[in-house]
Amino acid sequence: MTVEEFEEFYAHSVQQLVGQVYLMTGDLHEAQDVVQEAFVRAWGRRAKLDRDAGPEAWIRTVAFRLAVSRWRRRGRALEAWRRYSGSEPHTLAAPEPGTVALVSALQQLSERQRLVTVLHYVCDLTVEQVAAEAGISTGTVKTHLSRARAALAAGLDDSPASDTSEEEHGA
Repeated sequence: MTVEEFEEFYAHSVQQLVGQVYLMTGDLHEAQDVVQEAFVRAWGRRAKLDRDAGPEAWIRTVAFRLAVSRWRRRGRALEAWRRYSGSEPHTLAAPEPGTVALVSALQQLSERQRLVTVLHYVCDLTVEQVAAEAGISTGTVKTHLSRARAALAAGLDDSPASDTSEEEHGA
């Protein structure tokens, strides 16, 4: 991949990849950071990135793995913080109500179910492509998707919103 091709690839895909990794991680700032780090790593190997093999998949996989590694380190640091200070560090609120609901529901899934769900429904990959990117069988992908759909259906129930609209209209 030439420098120009890489720059075009970056400009065309960075926002989409950040959005996908955000849904996987639930943290927009972290998603932006790990996607940037993944692009930095890809820059060093841009000659090896093959357009047919899907450089987006490579970036997404590296970014997600970086996020998981950071999450694990943060978990250990948070536990140490709690143990020695007796208090919680500050957290930031999520951006929008609809996004908060989706991210919250996705966070209730296992890491593998969340990854498979985002790759299939957000990244629009086929079951076979998800299996290849996640390194699992297609049957396992289908099982995770089925379980994730069931869990998300309960987590994304719209009944409170419909109750509110009925009250507003005098129903």
